[in-house]
Amino acid sequence: MQLRDKQRIAILSAYALALHGFESLLPTPIPWLKLGLANIITLTALVLYGFRTALMVTLIRVVLASIFIGTFLGPAFILSMGGGLASVFAMGLALKAFKNLFGTVGISLIGALFHNLAQLSLAYYLFIQRIEAILIISPFILLIGSLTGIVNGIISDILIKNLLKKDKEKIQNVVHS
Repeated sequence: MQLRDKQRIAILSAYALALHGFESLLPTPIPWLKLGLANIITLTALVLYGFRTALMVTLIRVVLASIFIGTFLGPAFILSMGGGLASVFAMGLALKAFKNLFGTVGISLIGALFHNLAQLSLAYYLFIQRIEAILIISPFILLIGSLTGIVNGIISDILIKNLLKKDKEKIQNVVHS
């Protein structure tokens, strides 16, 4: 891994951590419900820089955020790591296998779905072990996850287009200099 790649991962991870921190300040109707704003950075990293960068950003964000808030290796960490990994792998596979079929919003929805399914599965197998509770909460979790997946996908799409536009302008400025 080159120095430039390491710097890119560090910067993207810092952005993801900042969004995660900002999100924790927002009031939510349910304490553990999150909007997944940091996934905007993960999706952007995946589209622009590839699977490895997106995976590293997710791993760094989940580990550091859990250390900062005191949940490292606890239930919240396990759910966050499981959801994050499932999301990145699903988005990476969907992007690679169906690049022309799904846009950024579609890839984001896939990530949100797999994130939520992984968390619900982990919650069931490791903590709750009552299928009734999981079945009751699943529709709500999947609905909220889908809505935030759409919003995060739209924001990611805007961010990606603006970053690509700036890169194109930089190249044109260098060529015309």
